Amino acid sequence: MIYILAGILTLPITTLLTITGVGAAFILIPVFIALGVELHQAMAVALLLNALAMVFASFRYARKKLIIWKIGVPIIIASSIGAPFGVRLSYYINNDILKIFFIVFLLFASAMMYFYRSDKVHARDFTSLSTKGTLVSGLSGLAVGFIGGLIGVGGGNIILPILIALGIEPKEAVGTTAPIIIFSSLAGFISHLGLGHLDMLFIAVTAAASIAGALIGSWLMTDKIKPGIIKKILGVILIVVAVKMIINLL
Repeated sequence: MIYILAGILTLPITTLLTITGVGAAFILIPVFIALGVELHQAMAVALLLNALAMVFASFRYARKKLIIWKIGVPIIIASSIGAPFGVRLSYYINNDILKIFFIVFLLFASAMMYFYRSDKVHARDFTSLSTKGTLVSGLSGLAVGFIGGLIGVGGGNIILPILIALGIEPKEAVGTTAPIIIFSSLAGFISHLGLGHLDMLFIAVTAAASIAGALIGSWLMTDKIKPGIIKKILGVILIVVAVKMIINLL
């Protein structure tokens, strides 16, 4: 029954979070925990589902030319390096402290969605990345990978608000974030793989639902949803999840 319920919940969650471009891990983790899944196993499965979903979404975003590779590649490389260190540290930190870190980042990201404004940068106008820009992207990637591994997410809810704050159009920020999530999530998942047992049936059921959700969500994002709506939806989701986690900790 838990497997069926997990699959049913994973589909709409992945659909909605693919639209907003952050990956579903940060919501799937508390959902899986509520179903009785151990924290680190919930993190591992959610990271794998993140990667699978974003693989399918990235194909569509690439066809629509929504990925700014000159920004994405340095972050991909650095986040893949940082993620394993965050994962290993997570096993030495109290679970409640990890959840508090998680809540802080959710609230920070939601504030970025609503209150930060900047000049817009389009993918078609972005032709080069300076040495300084490459360094900043690399350091951001290390931080995203490390923090994502530490709290069990792919880093999308961290890097997407940063890209939007830098002026990247919401749809192009979503597209650029997708391949970043793939590699940082896989790096985190592989690190978890060697540190504990995973339920393969649970993974199979939720993976099927996650892939279906990614296909639906990426189609809605590219063809049906206006950019401004993406930011508003994401901001609301971040706040709701943060409040729910705060209540659980009280």
